[in-house]
Order: sequence, then C-alpha cells, then structure tokens
Amino acid sequence: MSGGVDPERRVGRCDRRAPKNAGADGDEAERMRSALQRHIDKLREANAQLVIAALKAQVVTEEVQRAKDALGHLAHHDFLTGLPNRPLLMERMAQAIGMAQRQHSRMAVLFIDLDRFKIINDSLGHAVGDLLLQAVGQRLVAAIRASDTASRLGGDEFVVLLAEVANERSASELADKLCRALAEPFDLDGQTAHIGGTIGISMYPDDGEQAEALIRNADVAMYHGKHSGRNRCYFFRPEMNLRALERQRVEADLHRALARGDFELYYQPRVNLASGAIAGAEALLRWTHPEHGAVAPSRFIPVAEECGLIVPIGHWVLREACMQVARWKADGLDPGVIAVNISALEFRDDGFTGRLRAALADSGLSPQCLELEITEGVLMDDAGASAAILAELKEIGVLLAIDDFGTGYSSLSYLNRFPIDVLKIDQSFVHGISAAPGDGVIVGAVIAMGGSLGHKVVAEGVERQSQLDFLRERHCDEGQGYLFSLPLAADAFAALLARRAGP
Repeated sequence: MSGGVDPERRVGRCDRRAPKNAGADGDEAERMRSALQRHIDKLREANAQLVIAALKAQVVTEEVQRAKDALGHLAHHDFLTGLPNRPLLMERMAQAIGMAQRQHSRMAVLFIDLDRFKIINDSLGHAVGDLLLQAVGQRLVAAIRASDTASRLGGDEFVVLLAEVANERSASELADKLCRALAEPFDLDGQTAHIGGTIGISMYPDDGEQAEALIRNADVAMYHGKHSGRNRCYFFRPEMNLRALERQRVEADLHRALARGDFELYYQPRVNLASGAIAGAEALLRWTHPEHGAVAPSRFIPVAEECGLIVPIGHWVLREACMQVARWKADGLDPGVIAVNISALEFRDDGFTGRLRAALADSGLSPQCLELEITEGVLMDDAGASAAILAELKEIGVLLAIDDFGTGYSSLSYLNRFPIDVLKIDQSFVHGISAAPGDGVIVGAVIAMGGSLGHKVVAEGVERQSQLDFLRERHCDEGQGYLFSLPLAADAFAALLARRAGP
C-alpha cells in the first residue's frame, strides 16, 4: 500500500480540480454571452443606421420632389406674380378651345395693358413697381371666375382667358369689372398709386380659332384702345388689323429712316408782337419717305412714341438743332432762341440730361439759345418728379417752356414751383378768338397770369389778323403761326433771317 496512492487523497485531488474546470466553463460562457451581446449591439446599431439612412433617404426624396414641384411651378408660372405664364396659358387655351368646339360654345380673350405703369415704376422705383404688378395679379384673380385664367405675359401686360361666355355682352361685363378693379387706388408699402387698364377683347370663334390668333387680335384691339380712350375695353374688329399692319410698316420705315438720315428739321419763326422782329423759331421734325414722299408728323410721331424710337429720334433732333444754330451764328446770322419739343419718354429718360449736355458741348451753343418745350400733360403726369427734372435742366442753363398750356389742368401751385420761362398758349384757344363778345377769355387770362408770374407768353397757331390784333391789345409777347410764316427748311429760314437783318 505504501507504493500506492491514497484513495482519499486521489478523491481530494479530483475534488480540488473540479472547481477549476467549472470556472473555465463559466468564463467561456461569459465570453460567449459578451460576444453575443456585442453582436446584438452591432445588429442594433446597424439597424438604427439603416433606419436613419432610410429616413434620410425619405427626406432627400421629399426634398427632391419639392424641388421638382417648385421647378415645375416656375416653368408654368410667372416668378413675380405667381400667375400662369404664357406656356401654361397656351395649354389652357388649347383645352378651352377644344371644349368650345365640342360644345359649340364661345370663349373670350382679354389683353390688358396697364395705364401709367411706367410713370409709377420710374418715379417710385422698381421695387414699388413689382409690388404694383403683384397687387394687380391679385385683383385680377379676385375679379374672375374659378373657371377662368388670369396670366402675365411680361412687363405690364396680362391676359385673361374667359373659358366660357354667352356673348359679347357677357365678356364686356367681365371686362368692365376688371377695369373698375384696376381703377381703384393701390396702397403699395405706404405709397398710393392710381393706374388703370386698357383691355382689348377677342372672341372665339369669331376673331380666331387658334390661341395665337386670339391673343394677337386682342392685342390689336388693346392698342386701338390706347389711342381712343384709356381705362376702357374694346372689342376686336377686322379693320383694326389694317391699322396694325400700317403701324408695323411705319415702325420698320422709321428704323430705316433713322439709320439712313432721312429726317430733316424745318423752322417756324416766332415773332415779337410789339416789334415784328423774329425772336426765334421752333424746330419741327419732317420726314420724306423715299417711296411715299412727305409723311405727316401726325402719322409717324405717335408710332415712334409707341415703339420707343422717339428717344433716339429726339436725340437727333436736339443735336441737329444745336448744330444748325451754331452754323447760323458762325455765318453772322442771329436766329434768336430755338425751341425743341421734348417727348414724355425723352423727358423721363435717365440719359436725357447727359445727351443734352453733349449736344451743347459738341455744337458750342450757349444754353440760353436753346428752349425745351414740354407739354403741360407730361409735366402734370407726375408733378413732383417733373419739378426735380426741370430743376436739373435749369442748372444746365437752358430755357424751359410749357407747351400746349391750358390743356393739362395744372394747378397754380405747381405752376409757381416749376422753373418755367415760357408759356405757350395752345392753338385751340387761339383759334377760338373771334369778334364775338366773350371769345378769347382764356387767352386773355393766360396772358395776364403769365405776365404776373414773370413768364414770357407765346401764342401758337396765329392765322388771322383779328387774332393778332387781340393778342397785341393784351400785350402777348410773341406769336407763331401761318400768319407770319410756314415752317421753313434751314436754307429758307437763313434767307429769311438775312432779309430781316438787312436795311
């Protein structure tokens, strides 16, 4: 037994080893549990990341869709007013025409051009002009039916599609409603603006069976309305197209005439009524067409104003008049003061004073030899802005005249504020002078008022001796008209000056 192992000791050793093996198994289990937990945590984290990624993808998808919707809206709506633009209008018109064809019904297209918008935009600023366009869009939408469409083509031009109307009377009633809405004052960021709208109307199928034709004819009717009385509606008539085509031909010819130098200035003398001497002249634009001969100013001046050509043409007139007076003076002739008419577009153009200074500098003409004539209506369209422009012109040193005085309803307070040198009595009042008692009261009042304010008074359109006698009796300063002379070409006027200057 001495060489053997004690069973109890053997058992003891086994007992002592047993806890050691159990601890190892426990550690292994713990490691497995920890690994399993880490795996679970990683799965949870990966799942959370998947959820977050899915949510982000959803957000990105929604943002992309919103961007697509916004781009789609911008592609079919005016960015400023939010109204449908031309492509969307054409789409809706095509749908309305198709429905009208199937139902044998009628529809109307209203072409709207705002009155006085440019004056508001120039005088109050483009930001206020944008507010005005937005407000106009809101009023149009509020005034039409849910089935109709109000759209903006651009600038201050809007088109309203009346998808279904019974007859012209129904279209006229809706157009009149829009005119009244536009005539109401606009409150624009604390500024009050008064405008209106001239509306041209075309009817389907009478005035066209395609969208383009209906819009074009409504536009033609609107242009006709601009010359016939604003803030009203006018239906298209076929004869209007003839006038529109004529206007387009005249506009194209004016472009060519300006490029080729086809214009010429004539000069109508102004006479001192007390002495009979030539006191000056008015420069008058004349145009001889290479094929049609002399074109009446009443035919081409309105077209030049409409298409904006009056600004470059007016610049040519101003420069040529200054150069011609300088040439006469260099030849020893004294033409007196030369008056040049300034249109509304020229007067309010930002570059006008710069062009005036350049014309005076290039010709070497003294500013006191040049008189700028601005009609009373132009000055009173925005009297505050006009006063500022006149003050700037006065600093240059030119003389300033109110043309067609008596037709623009100017107040005496503004007349006193304007730095005016000359009042030109409109010829319609001079023509009214006759031997009958009471005739010429307005002319007499203007002469008296001008004298009291220190203004020179010039009577236009003097054609009869009785008119001249009346003006002399009331001490009118100067007269102009056929009684004294027709408008003369530059050479003929120079000859007249030479004869008057002789013994």
